[in-house]
This record gives sequence, C-alpha cells and structure tokens, in this order.
Amino acid sequence: MTGIRLHAPAPGWAIDADVVVVGSGVAGLTAALRCTAAGLRTVVVTKARLDDGSTRWAQGGIAAALGEGDTPEQHLDDTLVAGAGLCDEEAVRLLVTEGPAAVRRLIATGADFDKTADGEIALTREGGHHRRRIAHAGGDATGAEISRALVEAIRDRGVRTIEHALVLDLLTDAEGRTAGVTLHVMGEGQHDGVGAVHAPAVVLATGGMGQVFSATTNPAVSTGDGVALALRAGAEVSDLEFVQFHPTVLFLGADSEGQQPLVSEAVRGEGAYLVDADGVRFMLGQHELAELAPRDIVAKAIMRRMQEQGTEHMYLDARHFGAGMWAERFPTILAACRSHGIDPVTEPIPVAPAAHYASGGVRTDLRGRTTVPGLYACGEVACTGVHGANRLASNSLLEGLVFAERIADEIIEDLGGNPAGETREPGKTTAAAPRVPGAPVPHPAPVTLPLPVAGARTRIQRVMTAGAGVLRSERSLREAAEALEALHSDAVAGGTDDTKSAEPGVESWETTNLLCVGRVLVAAARRREETRGCHWREDHPDRDDTVWHRHLVVRLTPERTLDVRTTETPDFPPTLDAPREP
Repeated sequence: MTGIRLHAPAPGWAIDADVVVVGSGVAGLTAALRCTAAGLRTVVVTKARLDDGSTRWAQGGIAAALGEGDTPEQHLDDTLVAGAGLCDEEAVRLLVTEGPAAVRRLIATGADFDKTADGEIALTREGGHHRRRIAHAGGDATGAEISRALVEAIRDRGVRTIEHALVLDLLTDAEGRTAGVTLHVMGEGQHDGVGAVHAPAVVLATGGMGQVFSATTNPAVSTGDGVALALRAGAEVSDLEFVQFHPTVLFLGADSEGQQPLVSEAVRGEGAYLVDADGVRFMLGQHELAELAPRDIVAKAIMRRMQEQGTEHMYLDARHFGAGMWAERFPTILAACRSHGIDPVTEPIPVAPAAHYASGGVRTDLRGRTTVPGLYACGEVACTGVHGANRLASNSLLEGLVFAERIADEIIEDLGGNPAGETREPGKTTAAAPRVPGAPVPHPAPVTLPLPVAGARTRIQRVMTAGAGVLRSERSLREAAEALEALHSDAVAGGTDDTKSAEPGVESWETTNLLCVGRVLVAAARRREETRGCHWREDHPDRDDTVWHRHLVVRLTPERTLDVRTTETPDFPPTLDAPREP
C-alpha cells in the first residue's frame, strides 16, 4: 500500500455492503446484477446518472461469433492480429468462447438487438474482422440499448445505487485487504458530501480516461478516476501507452475540445470509403482490408495523408448509401452530422482521429483480480490482456460482459454467496467458507496527492495532445513529461506566487486524476521505443519484437514517484502470487 490519498475531507457518513461496484456501464451493471442475484448486498456508485457512462455512446455494436460459419477460433485470430503480439492468448480465448453465451444472457436481460427478416440477429462487419460478427441495436445506438436494458434491470431488482458520486480512495483493513471506498456525492439527497461504502469487495468499472486529451470521443466523466484510485491504493497498471485513436471522428475544427461525435466503424463496414480532398481512396493498397483494416493502421494512414497534403482532416464518403439507408441504419450519426451542418446523404463527412479507448489499465488476472486483495477491475479501466497493443473493434462491450461475470462469480465464491444459476435453500451458502471482512482502518500516516493549480486541466489536455497524441517521439514525450512534472511539482509545493493550488472539490479531484494518469501514460510511451499497435513513435517507426515483445507495468511509490518496469516475457506475471488460471 502506498498510503497516498486524495486531499479530501474525512467521510461524514457510511453505509455497509458486501460489494461496491464503481461505474454503471455494461461491465459495472453486469457485475452488480450477478452479485445481487446471488444474494450479496450490492451498491452501485456512479459519477453521474446510471446511464451516463461510455457504454451508451457505443455505436457500432458488440462482437461475438454468433453468425453461421463463424467460430470463436476465427474471432480469436482476428483479435490476436489486431493486438500486435501483446494479447494474452488465454484471456482472448476466454473472451471469444464465453462471449456468445454472455451476449445471449444480455438479450435475456432485455437488450433488443436488430434482427434480419427471418428473425436472426443482424450482424455487420467492422475493422479487423474477417466476418460479419457485430450485433447492433437501433441501427447505430447499440450502447444506448444495452444501457437501457441493464439500467432497467438494476431498478427492477432494487439494487441500491448512489448517483452523482465521484469515487475518491480505497479503504483497507488491518491486513491491507480492500474494505470499501470513500466517495463524494454531488448535490443534496440521501447522502451528501464525502462519505464511505464499507465492503470487502470493490469492483472498478469506471471506464476510460479520454478526457486526458483535448479531443476525445469519451464523455466528460471519463477522467481516469479508477486507474488513479488503483495507483494510489498500490495496484499496478499496465500498457497505458496503448491509447486507441478512433480514425473517423467528426472533424469540428482544429481548436475543438471535449467530447467529439464519433462516426462508427460500422459505416465503413457497410461500404463507406475514406477519401482525400481529391476523392482518392487512399486506403487501397495499404492493407488487404482497405478501409476495414485495424484501427491503428487506418488512423496512421489518415495522419500520413494529412501530413502529405498539409490538411487537417480526410473525408468519409457514404453518399452512395442513399437517404433511406442513412435514416434506418445510422440515424444517430446522421442526426449528429446534420446538427453540425453536414449532410452525409449529399456530401462526404470530414473526419480525423481522436482519443477513443485505453487498451491498457489496472492490471488483472483472468478473474478480474488486481494486485490489491479484494479490488477487482473490468471494462475499459482494466488491463485483462485481451486487447494487447490495439483493441479489435467492438470487443470492448464483450470484454465488459465476460469479465464482469467472471468477477461476480469470484466474489460470490469468496464471500459465500450463491453462484449464478444455482438454486439453494434460504440461508445456505456455497461449500467454500465465506470470508469474514475486516473493518476499514485509517492509514497510519496518509500522504495526500496534492491538488493541481487552478486551470491545470486544460494545460494537461493540451500537453497530452501535443506530446502523446497519435504521433509521438522522444522529443514530444520528453516535453510532455517535463510539463506534467512541473504541474506535479507546483502542486506538491502548494502552487506558485502567481497560482495557488485549487480547493478540494470535484473539478480539482478530477484534474488530480488526469495528471496522475497522464504522467503514467507519458512515462510508458517514452520507455517503449518502438511502433506497435496504436503506439506510434516517429523516431522508432518499426516494431521491435526482440526488445519490446513485453509489457510495461507501472506503480505509484509511497514517495509519489512512478516505478516503471518491463516484464521479463510477453506473459503477464501473477497478480496475487497465483497462476493466471481460468
């Protein structure tokens, strides 16, 4: 344990639970529903409303071998290719073999996917997939439908929820095991201000950290809170340098900041072309799949073309779809484009890459266990080994489903609940003796992570975009590292004569988290001197399997410095002194 905490007031209220799930996307709500079904007292903590996470913004769909002729083995092969040599093959095999059944359970929960004329699940293709295996809903509103179904199930089953709550830090017992979390509830309600949920199991499902960059497809809540909490708690994170930049984000101008509208890969899956200003399809000859190459390849091709032509964006041309197909298949994207004065029915869509998905995160084993006992992670906040150096399109929702179920089953076994699908007599637990949770204890000498100076958030985002965006080099990363360390040093010193540290509050805590994950990302990207997957080093343009067929693991030391190490092999080491068993 690091003993590091956010600078925040002591909890003024507390509630007890068996499990606290932080996050309300597909991963968090799936874990919460499964734990609740087993009779465990489950509390869901979410930063905004239940349906305000990244899941509802997912357009394309969820990948699984559901179609005729498709197999988990083919899905595995496509995932391994996209991951550029750094996927954990055992984790991927679990994903693709358990995935189809997990999707069917999601449907049984109430998610309504689009159907073909004969009543089968309609499937499309996306980048990196050699088969149609992407199930979608509402045309291009898959995430919204999944979120709706899961939120409805959470409410129907009476799961306790705390909305508008920012998680702060992990609580531990006298043995260093997880004992709950502290959190800050925004606004008045049943709970207000800083409080705590005491629980022997904490599931981080907080989503990504896209807001560390100026332009991202992520919602405003994606400020890396889960990764930063885990680091402060002493957990390890891995592969944070592999940030996927989605190649086709609606270009709103070079100075646009914040969440940008996504133009789903499914648009290319249905036959749209990437063209330059002269109408030339520049992906032809770049990859066997052309516009449907893995995302890192498409993003790099767009950036190269932009550099060659001195332009700020490329175009996605889908005029040949016609008005009917646009309205039926992609109504959300159509409306977003038209709201910004672009009609894709009659003109090409200006697009450019923007920060989209963190392939790395809090390091877990195949049961979702982190290096801190009792702390679990799933979804985008986690690094399960599934994505490697570059996530395959639409594997994210599936990963959230599969590993959330695995985490729930592990917690149920650990705490003595009732495994999903098993009937038992009231009051009877599983054969394994339930673990008796310890009470949270204060750290003997907590060290606070200082709050950055006022206005640091925008500075962090611009530093990260300039130095650690799609194109990286030793020079750009060094400059980014120096700028972030200066902000960190200013915060430690309590500010400068001109600028003082911010007061404790949601904005300053989020900025602290962004600074923390930004420092880790830059340190890892600077260390990895090669180009692999979505990590593109201009000064090291080739993939180097001799030196870099490895993972980078980072932890925060008690002195608030970063410890970055390289694994000895491409395999992840155990998280809790145990093999990565299924």
